[in-house]
Amino acid sequence: MNWTRHHILGLADWVAPEYDILLQTASSFREVLSRRTKKVPALQGQVVTNMFFEPSTRTRSSFELAAKRLSADILNFSPGSSSLSKGETILDTAKTYLAMGTDIMVIRHKQAGVPQAIAAEMDRLETGVCVLNGGDGQHEHPSQGLLDLFTLCCLLDSDNPRVDLLKGKKIAIVGDILHSRVARSNIWSLTKAEAQVHLVGPPTLVPQFFTQMATQLPGDQLFLHWDLEPALRGADFVMTLRLQQERMTAHLLPSLREYHQRYGITRDRLKLCHPQVKILHPGPVNRGVEISSDLMDDREFSLIQQQVTSGIAVRMALLYLLGTLNS
Repeated sequence: MNWTRHHILGLADWVAPEYDILLQTASSFREVLSRRTKKVPALQGQVVTNMFFEPSTRTRSSFELAAKRLSADILNFSPGSSSLSKGETILDTAKTYLAMGTDIMVIRHKQAGVPQAIAAEMDRLETGVCVLNGGDGQHEHPSQGLLDLFTLCCLLDSDNPRVDLLKGKKIAIVGDILHSRVARSNIWSLTKAEAQVHLVGPPTLVPQFFTQMATQLPGDQLFLHWDLEPALRGADFVMTLRLQQERMTAHLLPSLREYHQRYGITRDRLKLCHPQVKILHPGPVNRGVEISSDLMDDREFSLIQQQVTSGIAVRMALLYLLGTLNS
């Protein structure tokens, strides 16, 4: 299968061969990143614009470094000093960067649908510009879902990461599912890999809405829990999620202390899991809330630093695959 996807806006419609192309491409760039000279001319002459309309450290820095490693030229958009404050629309801002010769736009916005709207406008104008969703509202965060997938598959087979390695694995996703675009992307990618995904958290943060996603999946692959124990029992991997209090418009939690007592991941709770269980977290982490501080730093269990490193290789792969369509 050849790569034909012009925009990367979400993972809901991806098929297994696309995941494998991405994993294999990321694996080759991981090898590049291990060299003394970590730069290749794959996107030389192309312009990547990072349009981040909301704060980000990991995603923005990771995309910027990935583009630099591919020898692309980079434009960074900052909303605080942009013409948006003077009344310019988001689409007009995108067209301004288009006029500067942008080939790939990475879009992050607090409202769901903004990357899709910009992609539709680029297509209407027949620009050839590729749009990559860097996270939009409560929709998806595809590059994070893909780097999580890559991290897991590399752990299982470093030389040949592929989705079939996760078939039958039990993966618990714990925490603020309601507000997490990361969780949504992971649900699509992990179930496509035929893993068993167990969502768990307080009823206010794991609503019945997610049962609708389960009806779109073949077989029994997505499960909802409001108690931690059944979700962790026998789990091969545990993904903890940040409590996104900035997106909570209602009083959804009694207290952070009570949340940690009921849903925080600790060494004692890991005893319920598979003996070789590993922990992931997309960051930033609220230490002592979603996960105990000592466990987060324990490399025997934690894959959090590997996720950050994987992010560069995966985002290089995404930019490269989109960039080849423009070459």
